[in-house]
Amino acid sequence: MKKNLIIFGTRPEAIKMAPLVREFMKHTNSFLTKVCITAQHREMLDQVLTFFEVKPDYDLNLMKPNQNLHSLTADIITNLKPILEEFNPDYVYVHGDTTTTMASSIAAFYSGAKICHVEAGLRTFNIRSPFPEEMNRSITAIVSDFHFSPTSNSMSNLVRENIHEKNILITGNTVIDALKFSSKKVNTSGYSDPEIDTLKQQIEITKKLILVTGHRRENHGQGFLNICEAIKKIALKHTDCQIIYPVHLNPNVQKPVYEFLSGISNIKLIHPLSYPAFVWLMEKSYLIITDSGGVQEEAPSLGKPVLVMRDTTERPEAVEAGTVLLVGTDVDEIVSQTNKLLCDRNFYNSMSMRHNPYGDGYSCKKIVKFILDLNQ
Repeated sequence: MKKNLIIFGTRPEAIKMAPLVREFMKHTNSFLTKVCITAQHREMLDQVLTFFEVKPDYDLNLMKPNQNLHSLTADIITNLKPILEEFNPDYVYVHGDTTTTMASSIAAFYSGAKICHVEAGLRTFNIRSPFPEEMNRSITAIVSDFHFSPTSNSMSNLVRENIHEKNILITGNTVIDALKFSSKKVNTSGYSDPEIDTLKQQIEITKKLILVTGHRRENHGQGFLNICEAIKKIALKHTDCQIIYPVHLNPNVQKPVYEFLSGISNIKLIHPLSYPAFVWLMEKSYLIITDSGGVQEEAPSLGKPVLVMRDTTERPEAVEAGTVLLVGTDVDEIVSQTNKLLCDRNFYNSMSMRHNPYGDGYSCKKIVKFILDLNQ
């Protein structure tokens, strides 16, 4: 029996890896699968684990106040060593581009395990944007044995980096697996969630809902000041719309958001949402303005146009498919494209009715079959 160790540490990683954990657990005759969390994010991570009914076998609990990339990287590598020595996994699975991903892949490489990189091959080709994600995923690719790419474009990026095609599998993105599971669960009769109940009381159903999220490091400072100015202009111009903004806990985000946007009647600033509540809110939204990576993948499956407040994206497939539009942090561009989506129904439909390039919700089945076939 082969042994799997699935490692993640942030909420986005947990959302995208939980379906893979659940899929491997269907094959207990072939695999002994264990989960290790670094808890790079703590509270938000725990919410996801509870929702997907995933219980970690190892919890490094590394989150600390004012933690920095230097100490976090060192702590992950050091604390994974005894776990890797004790469990001695055949395969270690990491996801995407977080510090947990990069540091875990290095620790796994040192241990001799085969490394499986989920959501492999995303690139902006700018090592400092997004920071530090572009560096993290590039390093992970170098040490990985198997690469599960969401699209043919991400596979091509890896081939250009001299990774052999036989070690790459195009799977779609596991976030679509997570979205399908979550949407079904939150809409099941009898499902109860206090956050969703609160949202139902806050939303004015007669108004178009604009969902805003923002957290990227590269937008801290002037970028967030611009974002806030744009959101304020949109709110004041479109009083028939309601803007809901779950504000990230980072002080670099909270300070400008609350200073600029508090007290505007059709803007609701709320605490960060649990994943199921966020899925529910995406479904109710008319459009989404974000700097998130995952939302670029999820929202098109729900038919929601996305304006991306970044200058570059490692998800060019969505731009090419027309499901998202890059607007950067330019005030005029954010405002003008939002105006167009709110006022031009043909333009709105041209984005909302496009095919999602990120898969069909069966990514995890493809990954598990690939590993099963390796061991036939």
